[in-house]
Amino acid sequence: MTEPGDLLRRLFAAAVAAADPAVSLAKALPEPPRGRTIVVGAGKAAASMARAVEAAWPGDLSGLVVTRYGHGAPTTRIEVVEASHPVPDAAGEAASKAILDLVAGLTPDDLVLCLISGGGSALLSLPAPGLTLSDKQAVNRALLESGAAIGEMNCVRRHLSGIKGGQLAAACHPARVVTLLISDTPGDDPLDIASGPTVADPTTCADALAILDRYRIEVPEAVRLHLAAGRGESVKPGDPRLGPTDLRMVATPLMALQAAASLARREGITPYILGDAIEGEAREVGKVMAGIARSVAVHGLPVPKPCLLLSGGETTVTVRGEGRGGRNVEFLLALGAALDGHPGIHAVAGDTDGVDGLEEIAGAVLAPDTKARAAALGLSLTASLDRNDGHGFFEALGDGVITGPTLTNVNDFRAILIV
Repeated sequence: MTEPGDLLRRLFAAAVAAADPAVSLAKALPEPPRGRTIVVGAGKAAASMARAVEAAWPGDLSGLVVTRYGHGAPTTRIEVVEASHPVPDAAGEAASKAILDLVAGLTPDDLVLCLISGGGSALLSLPAPGLTLSDKQAVNRALLESGAAIGEMNCVRRHLSGIKGGQLAAACHPARVVTLLISDTPGDDPLDIASGPTVADPTTCADALAILDRYRIEVPEAVRLHLAAGRGESVKPGDPRLGPTDLRMVATPLMALQAAASLARREGITPYILGDAIEGEAREVGKVMAGIARSVAVHGLPVPKPCLLLSGGETTVTVRGEGRGGRNVEFLLALGAALDGHPGIHAVAGDTDGVDGLEEIAGAVLAPDTKARAAALGLSLTASLDRNDGHGFFEALGDGVITGPTLTNVNDFRAILIV
């Protein structure tokens, strides 16, 4: 078998490669319309999706997509705008307005291709009437530190938006709308991918307020009044402006896990996919996974070693410290602390977009000697966990996984190798 750390890095690379729009987007395209084809979209994979559309589309098209700074890709007919993520900025607000302008005045003969991927919630940052960009920025920051699940965060975002929660699709009426999706959410619910700009939303302003109250999230007074008055209602199921729903998945977390599993089999390691939609506090997930890994290593239960435990989904981090971190390195710190240097257990965790938290670091690799090597540098897994300082910890050890922007996003990838 290949050296464990190298194998884990190759498994992560295989998972990311499987989510490349160039691999599977072309076969999801519809037939060209009689009229115009307009391409719009948002997300960390928006530029690479636009490039794949241009390469495969047989007729004329034009459009605009918005992606994260540094995640652009060369295109010739579809404009690519870069904006801020995870906290929105004026560039995303301007791009959202431009997208609505592009889809205005279309006819039933026209086609709108919506390219939607993770990250679009922040990148499509058009505030609802009566709210400001600064209002949305304050809410986003508070949500990111609250520990709320992604579905809960997106419920709030939809009801503060002038474009999400089905509003983009409604603006395209009466044109046909086909949405191509790269899923970054547990369960692949289209409503939660970029907060569902082309999907009917059954949730309400009251639901959004309840989430803010549940997590004791402080928001600007204008936001609370906006929700309390019901002014932020999204487009509901049955709205005639939405027309027939045509949603097509281009890449999902499960596809990425299956690609890694195939590589593991070629390396002579039996893979087990534990789930592609695991949520919860990253540190708690780390503890649970450590318990499973220890049982495999000591008892051969629930499966015998050697084996590979694969999982995906989107955990959360309730920020308590002032460190540099993200949910994947938080998971690894907790996993490592619980394993306590157990021999024969190695792991990798990373965000498939190449950005874990706020930094251009995808994740890291954990080894049985991580604790000892850290101690030699005066570092502690538990102390770093208390500070939410996963990036600082693994950077000092040289064990970070740095890919640069991958131009795709199927959420978190975790692999635990037990030999």
